[in-house]
Amino acid sequence: MRDSHRAEAERLLARAVEEEVRRTGGRTDGNVLLSRARASLDAMEQTAAEEYEAYTRALDESAAGQLTFGQRYAKEAAGTPLLVVAVAAVAACVADLVLGTGGGTALGAGGAVAVAGFAATVVKVTAAHVPAAQRHAGTVHQPGGPEQLRLQWLTALEVRGIRPFLDQQRVLTAATAGGVGGARSGQQKRAPQLRGADKSAAARRRTVLEQSFAQLPQPDGEFAGRRAELGRIAQWVHAARASTQTKSTVVVLHGAPGAGRSSLAVRAAHDLKDQFRGACVVDLRGESPDTPPLSTRDALLHLLNRLGAPREQLLFRERSTQEQQVKRLSELYHQHLTGLEVVVVLDDASDPEQVRTLVPERSDSLVLVTARGPLDLPADLPAWVHEIAVEALDDAGAEQLIRQVAQDLPEPYDAQSLDRLRELCAGLPLALRVAGSALGPRTPEALVADLAAYGPVEPVERTLWLRYSDQPEAARRLLRRLALAGRASLGTAAAAALLGADEQEAARQLTALSRAGLIDQVRASRYRLHDVVRSFAQARLADEEEPTERSAAQERLIASYGELADSVIRLVDGKTSTRADQFGQHGFTSLDAALRWLDDESSFITAALRHAEGVEPRAVLGLLGALCDYCLLRGDLYRLGEISELAQAVDQGLLGRNVKWRTGIAARHLGELDQARSTLASVVDLYFEAHQDAGAARALGSLGITLHHQGNLSEAAARLREALDLQVAEELAGDRGWTLHALAAVERDRSRLSEAQEMLLTALELHRDSGSVHGEAWAHFQLGQVCLRMGDVPRAETELRRALDLYRRTRDARGEAWALTQLARARLVAGDPSPAVDDLRQAVSRHRDNEDARGEAWTLYYLGQALEETGVLDQAVRDLERARTMFSRMRDVYGLACARHHSARVTRDQRAAQTGSLRNSGFARQLLVDARADFQRIGVAHGEAWTCLELAVIDAGNARTQAALALCDDAISLFASYGDRRGEDWAHFLRATLLPYASPGGWDIGVAVAQEELAQLARTGHPLRDAKLDGYTEAYELFLERKAELETGWQGWRLGMTPDRHAREIMGVSVTSRH
Repeated sequence: MRDSHRAEAERLLARAVEEEVRRTGGRTDGNVLLSRARASLDAMEQTAAEEYEAYTRALDESAAGQLTFGQRYAKEAAGTPLLVVAVAAVAACVADLVLGTGGGTALGAGGAVAVAGFAATVVKVTAAHVPAAQRHAGTVHQPGGPEQLRLQWLTALEVRGIRPFLDQQRVLTAATAGGVGGARSGQQKRAPQLRGADKSAAARRRTVLEQSFAQLPQPDGEFAGRRAELGRIAQWVHAARASTQTKSTVVVLHGAPGAGRSSLAVRAAHDLKDQFRGACVVDLRGESPDTPPLSTRDALLHLLNRLGAPREQLLFRERSTQEQQVKRLSELYHQHLTGLEVVVVLDDASDPEQVRTLVPERSDSLVLVTARGPLDLPADLPAWVHEIAVEALDDAGAEQLIRQVAQDLPEPYDAQSLDRLRELCAGLPLALRVAGSALGPRTPEALVADLAAYGPVEPVERTLWLRYSDQPEAARRLLRRLALAGRASLGTAAAAALLGADEQEAARQLTALSRAGLIDQVRASRYRLHDVVRSFAQARLADEEEPTERSAAQERLIASYGELADSVIRLVDGKTSTRADQFGQHGFTSLDAALRWLDDESSFITAALRHAEGVEPRAVLGLLGALCDYCLLRGDLYRLGEISELAQAVDQGLLGRNVKWRTGIAARHLGELDQARSTLASVVDLYFEAHQDAGAARALGSLGITLHHQGNLSEAAARLREALDLQVAEELAGDRGWTLHALAAVERDRSRLSEAQEMLLTALELHRDSGSVHGEAWAHFQLGQVCLRMGDVPRAETELRRALDLYRRTRDARGEAWALTQLARARLVAGDPSPAVDDLRQAVSRHRDNEDARGEAWTLYYLGQALEETGVLDQAVRDLERARTMFSRMRDVYGLACARHHSARVTRDQRAAQTGSLRNSGFARQLLVDARADFQRIGVAHGEAWTCLELAVIDAGNARTQAALALCDDAISLFASYGDRRGEDWAHFLRATLLPYASPGGWDIGVAVAQEELAQLARTGHPLRDAKLDGYTEAYELFLERKAELETGWQGWRLGMTPDRHAREIMGVSVTSRH
């Protein structure tokens, strides 16, 4: 906009704001409103861009043919006339000189001639310029001239830009204040204000923290010999809580390996759990001889995951420098734990700076640090710092521990031997536990003699050698090979693979090793090696087994777990191209048992994959693919991020493609649709470059689903059909089922219900044939939504309940939440909004727990509609606006258009209820205009047609009947384009109500035509018609005959004869089915 024109627009804006302030009686802050309006002026300009362009073009054309006085003078008088004047002046001067006149007189005569001649040229140019200027001024002010176009531009700017903006500000102000109607009546309760907090992240944090203590190693029996230390830790925590300062309590537990530092920290966490909201143990591996220390970045990621941080921070791990990542993650960590009391156990620490980074700030947390020696923590650490030297157990504590672990302590009591046993074990709990397990088969005296026979070696090593030698060869072999399994806990399946035996034999050997104190039982049938025992086992493995045997055991472990994990996922997803040759349940009694096994083993599988060098790539690929699918099913995006980093480090083509494909799907689950689209598009290209059509087809299917979620329905359908073309082979029938139900969802939103239903029935058959419980759940879910679109609520509820049951069987929390949303929506379609409101609120909570932004947005959208039905319009507007914001953030154009449409409807009704007319519907109209543009852009005729009808209602209520009539005609064409007879009937009815007021032939002709169209509508009834419309048609015919008057204007709104939410909910298309 040109500067002069912008100044004119700002003057118009200032006048409109002044008028608005006067209208509100000074309750509106004019300066604030004017500043907001000026900030939005560029957006307002776009609403009148066409008029402004016409105005500036006319100005340029007018200026091109108009000369200023200087330009005209330069053109007409600057040439020959001035030359003639100059020649005449010189001639006069010369003539006077020739005649003998004095020089001064001659020059004066020449000057007089020059002045006279110049004046004559000026008069001549002026005589020509004045009429031309007057003619130009008349042209400017003629109809169609620049001045009229200027007025048209300013009018358009005010009507389409400034007034809707002021209406929007008025609605927002009213909503913030609790609503005008509620303020007047005092009967409506003010709804809670919209908060800026991320409720999804808060819900996940709450859920994860509740489960965090269960992730700690479970205490077993009485804790021997450390009561005093536990009491001191509890005392320091209580003192910190009594302080006025909010700082963490840091307790450094230092002592020799085997002194029980870690056990003491974990026991303290359990004892104090009533005072903290969560807990986490992170193994920093500071003094580990076989593995490098855990980086600060990985430690932060582990803590953030276990303490419920936002999942996108755990999946999308930036590939920036290590320092930048640590800085970003530490800021997030401290922000996440601000005001949150948790127990953090930093096990095996060695770096004081690393500990400093991991100590929460502005939190009353307890940080228990275990280390081999005292740590020189920074003096400026914002925490209460204490330390405890974890030393050898005293005589009483040692005896108590020995009595706990001994198989049998023979009589009489041998105090001397027990004292000697304590000396040989140096009072270390690990050594005492291992040695004490030999009591029973040995007497104390015999045990002391056997231990002393090993000579001057370390106490723990002495006891390990003794108990290792006591075990049969199978148990010794298992202990050696457990060192191959990493630091994660393991179960009988891993032991069986390492041992090359069945699980029963492996379970017996694990039990024997646990009784011997050589492995720790974490919980149930999960076991873990102590770091000292692991070092001992690695030394024995290197000395007593050949490299080929070690490699074979490692490969057997990966292959066995790959088969088991693949079998579990196959029970969920069925026979697909990635696991078509896997059959049987591998001993799992049920799908639930199989999923429980994978829940327990997922951490171990991840750890095993880090040590899979030299293993056959196909086995690694199978195991990794199954683990990725499990992460998607469970929403474990932290582990998926770990796997993604592992795959990038390995840099193998097929491995990287498979992981990247799942990462793109995970991004879609989080609502990061742009990132998901770019990731999946690159994966499709990678599969095609590798000539892997099956993988490319599955990636195309995922890309199509992502495009669907973005509202790009035409391209989504094209990608899904391209995938189907690649899945025609019989062995890809399972994949084809997944693609078909995804394509059916797209076609449903494109109003092609018959085609969508046929696809879903085919998909159900394919899922059943391939044994895909999960795929069958999604097909039933999509079929339920198609039935809702058809208005068949009983069948929809049946399908959705089947889907819900199958989601529960597969433990798919996301699917369960979606099914609950649609079941609540079914109640809304059935005309039962009150239970729908309660169910939708529960579903919103479930989606937040899952951090499913798209599920939360759609549930809020349906909740807004349900609240509209119950008459709570203020809260309905808030929920619809929140949904609109979420759709906009995730760039879901279809969802955004739907939210705009319904938000506009409710806003219009809210304003109309307050003012008694549709006059103040500028903001609602702008929302509908935007919604129509969105529907038009993505090719959703159903949405665009109903938006046209809602716009027609507003225009008719504002006496713009010609525009309303044109909108009805547009709606009729759109409904006819996909065969929606229900919508077409409503469009014809509204058109008939408008004809008397908008007919070119006048009132009488308009009434006659309207009556004829209403009669035609009444004659052509059909089963798909909205039941209300028959009564409306008859009533409006009677109204036209008796009460209609031109002066009263359009009365459809006042009579309540306009389409409601339920009218749009059902598509009136004819559906043929083999159901």
